This record gives sequence, C-alpha cells and structure tokens, in this order.
Amino acid sequence: MLGSHLSISGGMVKALEEAERLGMDCVQVFTKNQRRWSVPPLSEEDRSAWLAQLKRLGWDDPAELRTVSHNSYLINMASPDPEGRAKSIALQREELRRCEALSIPLLVAHPGAHLGAARPRGDRNRLGEPPSSDELAGLERIISALDELHAETAGYGVRTCLETTVGSGTNLGYDFQHLKIIREGVAAPERVGFCLDTCHITAAGYDLATDAAAAEVIETFDGTCGLDNLLSLHLNDSQGALGSRLDRHAHIGDGCCGDACFRAFLSHPTLISRPMILETAKEEAPDGRNWDEVNLDRLRALCPEGTMSR
Repeated sequence: MLGSHLSISGGMVKALEEAERLGMDCVQVFTKNQRRWSVPPLSEEDRSAWLAQLKRLGWDDPAELRTVSHNSYLINMASPDPEGRAKSIALQREELRRCEALSIPLLVAHPGAHLGAARPRGDRNRLGEPPSSDELAGLERIISALDELHAETAGYGVRTCLETTVGSGTNLGYDFQHLKIIREGVAAPERVGFCLDTCHITAAGYDLATDAAAAEVIETFDGTCGLDNLLSLHLNDSQGALGSRLDRHAHIGDGCCGDACFRAFLSHPTLISRPMILETAKEEAPDGRNWDEVNLDRLRALCPEGTMSR
C-alpha cells in the first residue's frame, strides 16, 4: 500500500481527498500543528468530515491500516528534564486521543533524545553494540512514559509506532536494539509497534545497496524486533551517505539508498499490506507533475508483478 504524508491545511479531510486524487492506498497526516505545544480542540466538523470520507473511500476499517498519524516533533519522551518530560507526555496523550477520535490506528513517534553526552558529529553509529549508560537511561524514561500513557488510555485501539532514526545528536532509535528494548520493557507491548524509514536506516549505517545486503538487513530487523511488529514504513531516499547520520530525505532514485533497498521492502510478503509512506518534498517536479506522483511511479516500477494493492 503506497501513500504519502499529506497536508491538512483547510481541514483534515483535505488529506484524504488529495490521497484519492493521486490514487494512493493510504495516507499519513499530522492531526494538529506539529510545531506547537498548544493544541486547539479537535472540532466535531473536522472529525465528522474525516470519518465520512474514510467510510466513502472504504478505509474505515482500522485493521487495514490505511491511515497513519505522525506525532509532534516537539515530543521527547526520553527527556531527563521533569518539565520537558511532563510536557511531552501531555502532548503525546493528546496525540493518542486525537487518533482514537479519528479512527487512525497508527501513531508514528520518534523515540526521543536522551540529552546526555553527545557523540562527535563524524562518529559512526556502533550498530549491534550494547547501549551506553546515557542511552539506557533514556530508553528507560521512554518505557516509563509509555506505561503511563497506556494506563491513562486503556482500551484505545491506536498503537504507537516507534520510528527508526539516523542517530544524530543524542537521538535514540538508530539501532534496532533500541526499539526492541522499549517494546520488551513496556507493560503493554501490544500497544507498541515500529515504523522503519529507509532514509534513516541507511544514514544510520544499515547497508541496503544490494539485494543480498537489503535482505540481510530485513532479516536482522526481523530477528531483533519482529516483522510482525513493523506496522508502517517510510519510503524515502537519503541525501546522506551510508552511516552519515544525516537526516535529509531525497526523492526516490535520487539518493544513496539504492533500488535494491526499495525492492526489498516493496516485495516482502509480510510487508506488502503495510502502509508505505513517502515523506519527500512536495514542490513541482521538473516535468511539471506533483513530486508525489513521480515518486509513486518510481516505486511502482520497482514492485514485482502482483504485489500492488490496486
């Protein structure tokens, strides 16, 4: 299922309308301004229009995972600062509430930054090594925050999808082990899944440049986190080279990931029913088309016959 992160400017339903216009199978949205702590109430008009459009599209069964939300970039559940942690938990609680009200089954979240000692900019991620003491402390704070949120939102169907990161600064989630530690540590692991970003894992140091290498990375993820828990994917090419820890998305085929990377995920039998979301720039492509259309065509060209949902 291929889709994109689309704007909710003019009303949340606008994202669904644009997804239909572009022939997408799924969509990712923000449910509010992602760069503000203050949150106006979700209007009943917005909610009703969104739910009605979901039903019209046949996307109203949450089990099909047609809709995804991304939480605010401000949230840091790994923060050691009590005030920052409290604000982050409060905002994440609101994100969960809005997803539940809108029948959005998946909420993507960056794990967070531990804010302790940062590694030098040019230092590579040491994938597969035990987390540092600062990293472990940050992971424990994420586990505690999620436990608190799950207790407060008991009965919700929405699941938090912890996203892979490049490992810049003190950000956690660059190593698949980090995601495993969090999910295994929470009291309600069924409320937690994962989101894999192809740009992020390439820049983190996972090599997917050949078919064999990409298959090995997927096998590593499966052995560490379990593909059954990989509920959504972000298909972005990477401006940053392998292991660069540079979080810069590129259009499909214009970056450092390689066709093999995308082929591996697009053809994997466990993943073809999961939402695969573009987060690439929206400006007009050189041929005058919408860049989402161009990137979707590039991805479809890499799909083996019989794997497309439409």
